[in-house]
Amino acid sequence: MAKAMARHILLGSEAEAAQLKQRLARGEDFAQLARRHSTCPSGKRGGDLGEVRPGQMVRAIDQVIFKKALREIHGPVKSQFGYHLVQVFYRD
Repeated sequence: MAKAMARHILLGSEAEAAQLKQRLARGEDFAQLARRHSTCPSGKRGGDLGEVRPGQMVRAIDQVIFKKALREIHGPVKSQFGYHLVQVFYRD
């Protein structure tokens, strides 16, 4: 079965997510921004979701993790939890 390793930052608004994405594009550290701003418990781990398999995440995030380019910051991606910025490290 497929698996991937990813991290994300969960935010309350699309505007906030877009602003953080710009900061990441300027070179700010993903893990530090996740610790400061993410509303997900994974924020304490710098946004690290660990190794995930298809179906473990909500559909919108699953689509990014298993179909989008590696090592890029994707988003804002809307889910029922808020707006996500997602980065995928590898996928098998």
